[in-house]
Amino acid sequence: MTGKVKVVVAMSGGVDSSVAAALLQRQGYEVIGITMCFGLKETNKRRPSCCGIEGIDDARRVAHKLGIKHYVLNFDKFLREKVIKNFILEYLSGRTPNPCIRCNEYLKFDALLNKAKSLGAGYLATGHYAKIARGPKYLLQKAKDKWKDQSYFLYRLNQKQLKHILFPLGNYTKSQVRELARQFDLPVKDKPGSQEICFIPDDDYRGFLRQELTRIKAGISADVKPGPILDSEGNILGEHKGIPFYTIGQREGLGVALGYPAYVIGINAKNNTIVLGKREEVLSGGLIAGDLSFIDKPIKRKVVLKVKIRYNHKEIASKAMAFSGNRIKIIFSKPQFAVTPGQSAVFYNGRQVVGGGIIETGLNNAELK
Repeated sequence: MTGKVKVVVAMSGGVDSSVAAALLQRQGYEVIGITMCFGLKETNKRRPSCCGIEGIDDARRVAHKLGIKHYVLNFDKFLREKVIKNFILEYLSGRTPNPCIRCNEYLKFDALLNKAKSLGAGYLATGHYAKIARGPKYLLQKAKDKWKDQSYFLYRLNQKQLKHILFPLGNYTKSQVRELARQFDLPVKDKPGSQEICFIPDDDYRGFLRQELTRIKAGISADVKPGPILDSEGNILGEHKGIPFYTIGQREGLGVALGYPAYVIGINAKNNTIVLGKREEVLSGGLIAGDLSFIDKPIKRKVVLKVKIRYNHKEIASKAMAFSGNRIKIIFSKPQFAVTPGQSAVFYNGRQVVGGGIIETGLNNAELK
């Protein structure tokens, strides 16, 4: 018996999770590394896959360097059932999902957290750039590095989970983490970062959808076919290639010349139509979000906060209020571009994450009243 507190670190083989493991070991924890294997096929791309064979090998080398136990666990079934299936269904429905948020919700901080507890660990740690303030309540906060902050992807965490989670990188910038990797002399100290969705080769989501839709028919009604492209008056402008291959605000690859920059302003999966319009028609004064999740207490009355409508979008000051059907209505202080159904709207009070939900629709001026 060492008497040390056990912590499982989700090790992807990247610099961030490797430094997280090294920091926790230096702080006196008994660190156990676990790499989630998804059975992903490697491609010839130059960028590293965060959860393929290369990632597993890199995580194993880091664990050996640190002298910690390391396990590789097969999470392929979880990924397919909880993330990939939803990813496909959302695109078939004309929505644009964020699979990283679902991966955090169902894989890392549910299945993997439960596995960590079964190993006797008090905590699960990851290389996310975010902070947890511990007190009477657990608060999820933005990271020190505003350019790398990943709190947006973590808004579905709850009090019970936060009690058993550590984010060792929350008080570091990315450049500081790189320097720590060199100081620890980790085998991955010079490994480039990875931004792509791990199960989509070369970041080509359309190619991935085409491949998956031809491969799987069971359990999914995958009837993807061309249909009319319309203007906002209902006039036919051309033909689209299939609902899943478009997203709100898209300008490229539309195959229609209108004499002005045209954007996707509407997607109707039921009628199999895409609607194009001018840039001002992609602006929304607010949104309705459902499938809500809050770090602590839900929003019951009108409040002023900031809202992020996708990861790389600047927060906008907004009014938030409860809406029918356990949903929330957001009114922006100024119109926002491409409010996209399927993406997450995340609510902030200063540096603190209040919660968020899945965007159902953007609102025009008439709908704001």
